[in-house]
Amino acid sequence: MRHLSQTPPHTFRHAGWLLLLDLTAVVLFVSIGRDVHGHVDNLRGIVKTAWPFAVGVLAGWLVSRHWRSPFGRSAVVVWLMTVAIGMLVRVLTSQGIAVPFILVSLAFFALAEFGWRIVGLLWATRRGPND
Repeated sequence: MRHLSQTPPHTFRHAGWLLLLDLTAVVLFVSIGRDVHGHVDNLRGIVKTAWPFAVGVLAGWLVSRHWRSPFGRSAVVVWLMTVAIGMLVRVLTSQGIAVPFILVSLAFFALAEFGWRIVGLLWATRRGPND
């Protein structure tokens, strides 16, 4: 059995698609959160809430060089940096944080970011290396 970090990067053909999935998780998280808390869903509000987490995703990708092994340990770096930098930027921009928000963020991004990686790994394994 192949180790996760040895999975070939051509599994999704382009790192751009992989990054797009992580950023989509950010938009989904923000959209759900804004809806649950009764905020008006307009583009300005979504962007204001999402950009700190998007910065975290991008930082995680750059620091871990995630495009090299999107199914390896670098996924943990992306996950933790998404939340840590997202929360830090929120504090620095006076958007506020709370312990339950941090815990929900950790759980959601773990499910979302690891979830698509697991699905991608299963898809790649099922299709085979030459498909």
